[in-house]
Amino acid sequence: MAKKSTGEFAGKKLKKRRQKYRWNSPKYKSRVLKLKEKSNPLEGSPMARGIVLEKVGIEAKQPNSAIRKCVRIQLIKSGRQVTAFAPGVGAINFIDEHDEVTIDGIGGRKGGSMGDIPGVRFKVIKVNNVSLVEMVRGRKEKPIR
Repeated sequence: MAKKSTGEFAGKKLKKRRQKYRWNSPKYKSRVLKLKEKSNPLEGSPMARGIVLEKVGIEAKQPNSAIRKCVRIQLIKSGRQVTAFAPGVGAINFIDEHDEVTIDGIGGRKGGSMGDIPGVRFKVIKVNNVSLVEMVRGRKEKPIR
């Protein structure tokens, strides 16, 4: 790399060089090219709705030993398929195939998976527009669509 310009009228050259070398920074590049929104199934939105395709059990990572109850969902807005966790004891029993669910990020760092559930980045918060937590606590009934 050549020596940096230091002249009295070198402002334009310095500015152009700064613009050029900013692209070497991974953070800058991913922000400007909007890579996070493109790779995210929710496309930058905080929540999304989808249709349940099937219920699946996912084994917890070591050293834990459990089967975490999850559901495969097809998102309405993009048609992508994602796996979402059903939080709560017996929560999976309130979710049936072809139900409409609302999902939310699970809260892992940088939008990743949480705790010992590998590859699951989302959690179910509503089933047929009724809060899953309320159904688990027994406060509300699940509506039949």
